[in-house]
Amino acid sequence: MNRPTKVSQNYLPIRVKLHIMRLMQFPQALETVLQTLERMRDESGRRPCASRTVLDALKQISSPHKIEIMEEEAPSATPEQNEGGSSPKNNLGGPSRTGGYSATPSKTGKVDKLAAVQTRVCACIKCPNLASSRTQTVFGVGNPDAEIMFVGEAPGADEDKQGEPFVGRAGQLLTKIIKAMGFPREEVYIANVLKCRPDVPAGSFGNRPPTPREMQTCRPYLMEQIDIIKPKVIVALGAVAVEGLLGTRAPMRELRGRWDSFNGTPLMITYHPAYLLRNQSPSEKRKVWEDMMLVLERLEKPISEKQRNYFL
Repeated sequence: MNRPTKVSQNYLPIRVKLHIMRLMQFPQALETVLQTLERMRDESGRRPCASRTVLDALKQISSPHKIEIMEEEAPSATPEQNEGGSSPKNNLGGPSRTGGYSATPSKTGKVDKLAAVQTRVCACIKCPNLASSRTQTVFGVGNPDAEIMFVGEAPGADEDKQGEPFVGRAGQLLTKIIKAMGFPREEVYIANVLKCRPDVPAGSFGNRPPTPREMQTCRPYLMEQIDIIKPKVIVALGAVAVEGLLGTRAPMRELRGRWDSFNGTPLMITYHPAYLLRNQSPSEKRKVWEDMMLVLERLEKPISEKQRNYFL
């Protein structure tokens, strides 16, 4: 019997944060997960980790696979959560089934479809250099019924560590922009063209942009996300995101602030929040806010006088 191809130790272990009960509706997706866990068990000196919830769910599944999984210590709930505050997030970025989003048939169907795509992303090794260097894949977060979908280029170091897009300094600024538009962050959807952090040479710092080949390889996952969510507006954050979505290369000063279209969905192009962190010019920040007001107008949302005069 042939042994599976050796996977770099840097690829292991991955965090097993999957909604197993939902995946029971997708036998092929579940089979992929189980095969990945088996490979991790066989090829690594350490066993894969899973939360108590995942362990309990796996025990309920009748399967010939016998996988040793260590229990991952779950973080304690914050006082706010115990008192009915913010609900814990699931892998898709929305609140769990115990609170938050209403389980409408439309939304439940989207959650299940996104879960199936995420399962394939978690096990993806199409780019061996990225699969071997990543901590985990970074799929996307937010409301599956979101009106607005923000698309960036690729995860950075913070995102690779936490498994969620836009959580570093640029992400904090994006959250500020979203809130100024009148939306909670969890009501929009946020994703990247690439689902893995682009690898960098050992000992180097910072991030590198994804290559055209990497974007082309990963693009089908983003296409599926957009097709499932069906946002009313897509916001492309930066030139790399524009290239990943439209295949267009041009200076941002020529691209931003105008409407384009992605498979029939209105697409607004604006600067990446990281650009605003490097360039603190009020005029550049104002440009991004003007772009966001165009988005609000397209969505027919009321714009207050305070919003019209707002600077980031």
